[in-house]
Amino acid sequence: MKKLTPMMEQYMSVKEKHPNSILFFRLGDFYEMFFEDALIASRELEITLTQRNAGMDKKAPMCGVPYHVAETYIGRLVEKGYKVAICEQLEDPSSAKKIVRRDVVRVVTPGTITDSNILDDKTNNFLASIFIDNTGVGLSYVDNSTGEMYTTEFLSKDEEKLYKFIVDELGKIYPSEIICNEELLSNTKYINIIKNNLNPFFSIYEDSNMSNDLYKEITKLFNKTLKDLKIQKKLYSIIATSKLIDYLNETQKRSLNHINNLFFYESNDYMVLDINTRINLEIHETILSRQKKGALISVLDKTNTSMGGRLLKRWLEEPLLNIQNINKRLDMVEYFISNIPLLENLRTLLKKVYDLERLSGKISSGACNGRDLIALKNSLEILPSFKEILCDIDETHLYHIGKEMDDLQDIFNLIDISIKDSPPITIKEGGLIKKGFDYTLDKINEANLRGKEWLANLEATEKQKTGIKNLKIGYNKVAGYYFEITKSNISQAPDYFIRKQTLKNSERYYTEELKEMEDTILNAKEESLDLEYKIFQTIREEIKLEIPRIQLSSKIVALLDVIISLAKISYENNYTRPKLNNKGHINIVEGRHPVVESLIDNNLFIPNDTYLNKEENMINIITGPNMAGKSTYMRQVAIIILMAQIGCFVPAKQSDISIVDRIFTRIGASDNLSGGDSTFMVEMNEVSNIIKNATENSLIILDEVGRGTSTYDGLSIAWAVVEHIATTINAKTLFATHYHELTQLQNEFDNIKNLTMSAKQDGDEIIFLRKIIEGSTNKSYGIEVARLAGINKEIINNANKILNSIETSHELDIAKNSFELKEEAKQLDLSSYKKDYYIEEIRKINIDDLTPIESINILNKLIKEAKDLEEN
Repeated sequence: MKKLTPMMEQYMSVKEKHPNSILFFRLGDFYEMFFEDALIASRELEITLTQRNAGMDKKAPMCGVPYHVAETYIGRLVEKGYKVAICEQLEDPSSAKKIVRRDVVRVVTPGTITDSNILDDKTNNFLASIFIDNTGVGLSYVDNSTGEMYTTEFLSKDEEKLYKFIVDELGKIYPSEIICNEELLSNTKYINIIKNNLNPFFSIYEDSNMSNDLYKEITKLFNKTLKDLKIQKKLYSIIATSKLIDYLNETQKRSLNHINNLFFYESNDYMVLDINTRINLEIHETILSRQKKGALISVLDKTNTSMGGRLLKRWLEEPLLNIQNINKRLDMVEYFISNIPLLENLRTLLKKVYDLERLSGKISSGACNGRDLIALKNSLEILPSFKEILCDIDETHLYHIGKEMDDLQDIFNLIDISIKDSPPITIKEGGLIKKGFDYTLDKINEANLRGKEWLANLEATEKQKTGIKNLKIGYNKVAGYYFEITKSNISQAPDYFIRKQTLKNSERYYTEELKEMEDTILNAKEESLDLEYKIFQTIREEIKLEIPRIQLSSKIVALLDVIISLAKISYENNYTRPKLNNKGHINIVEGRHPVVESLIDNNLFIPNDTYLNKEENMINIITGPNMAGKSTYMRQVAIIILMAQIGCFVPAKQSDISIVDRIFTRIGASDNLSGGDSTFMVEMNEVSNIIKNATENSLIILDEVGRGTSTYDGLSIAWAVVEHIATTINAKTLFATHYHELTQLQNEFDNIKNLTMSAKQDGDEIIFLRKIIEGSTNKSYGIEVARLAGINKEIINNANKILNSIETSHELDIAKNSFELKEEAKQLDLSSYKKDYYIEEIRKINIDDLTPIESINILNKLIKEAKDLEEN
């Protein structure tokens, strides 16, 4: 019976261990792929598909890529969501007695990739591990390129709260890959939410038992006890972290020295921003184009280093709650605003610093080359200047940072005396080590140099002896050294020239003397290459031991970069330092939206005041025309508070801001077709989340609640939601609406105040004044806005006739600024709703205990009863 070829048997043996990965199988100077892997790779990478004899009278589909450019192709596959297993030759083919020994040395996945050519410089690439059961969830995540690892957990017997915690935390870190237990993947509803919003690559692991092995992986990697890591009683974090480390060991198969600390945090250590709020406030990307331009970070990010850019993003995801810690940041920002020449000097230095965190990761994994070490050296050269400047500053926090900074000059000196300033990309072909660093290498290179000089002299001598002016000595790996003579001069070749190779236009020869010297030169060259590689490995290992020191200094550089960035944008945009309080009042004078302001020329943005407290100004009902700026105003309030709590100056004349524990937003209309949810269901889900999780210290932004259903259903829901916030949650709230009837609530509750966006109508023209004032309006100017948008004139005229008819007949009284509907229309008098039976029924409802569907069913029932009452 015919068998597979020995090489193909080896391939199949390796592939069986990695069935879910595309196997890059090293054959000489290429990585080859076979069978299904080849079909996938040829399609995804757009490379030629060929065949190879596999034995058993079979031809195996095959494609391949050169080994020296493989990282590019691997990156493209990983970006498309594939795992790639890299199978290397583990011995020299020339010394192998049979088939070359091969095995997988690394598995590259979306969450473990470290190639800086693929990763976004200012964005972390997180791999997340999740363990969930019916009483709790553990979440751990790591950036394999930088070494950062974090963990948290949340305990609850409420399934919805557990999964909401997962979604919100994942929305904060945006992992490119998630490993999890089967219970998470079985929850279709939340998996779809995660996929629709984040689109990560998923892998599954078996549910863990509670064996001691869980602890061993963690303590072994960090060389610390669970108590030192602050997770000794955090079982869910322990399980998630253990599985994360297992996965890293399984895929990376090499040192994880750069991952040397685990940071445990509680989600309520920071302001909580759920996934909807992050999207609605357009913190990192715009809603429509999903681009950085037009998002908040595009205004705030003036960082000059990759580490600083990533840290700023983390600050925006985790605003602080502690006033003292916020003021530390504000003190440093204020110092640099007052010392602009120093700020610009430091920014110039920061531009010379490479990504120290990712360089540390490459050194730890053994993936760095000579150029990486030179990038590290050039970065470290700047650190003494940073340290000197910071230690000379009279601002307390900056001074302490300077004292803490390690200038790492021992590492700088090691690289400076050992690695050439312009080394090659490869590390096995020489040209890495400076002359004078290693005596033995210098001796070998000297012998090699003398050999080259001898070759040059021999070539000159033979030219003179033979009279062949274009005779030359050449070399290649196959033929070795040779004399090359063109066809026209072959007759002049001396008798002692021995023919070696015949080419189309020339002949190649050797002599016994040349052959002898070839052995000497090649032996010296091979010995030099081997020794250089060993020296480079030794240098790399020495630096690897110092990675914790490099990471500490890189964190200080990142912190300094972020502070300077915030100071620069604050100075250039005329931002002011916010005051902070825990008394529950927010007072913003002449606040501005930082992004919208940046997009408007000539400083034409209209600023607005905001005052919220726990008494008469707890809830603002905001009415006004479409396009008048209600959404911009509400967003700017949320963004100003967010900026204040990350430690940035804010776009306002002055501000006094109470610490907010959560910001909730319900803005705009969208559906979830893949999840089977209508626009209104999405809206109700978001409102339900707000109602269940907001506290008296939260800020709630609600825009057009209830507009996704019929007028009376929506109006009833909006009314009930506002009333619930006013009486039960007591959270500071901005509520924009076109239900003008809601302005009646100001008369019912002491803590509600009406505001409106002012506008002026001049004939057919509407002028938006963009100014918020006390009071209300009974007009939305919707038809005028439709005209401005270019709606057909005939339609506009017809719409005005219909509107006039409705207002005259009172069939719908939505244009009146009152909840009193005309008696002749036989509608119930909702201004006295407390006396009516069906309104009393509404007041008895506990909205926290209802699903959106149950709410709608109850409303339909009450509406039917109201109609029956009307008819009787």
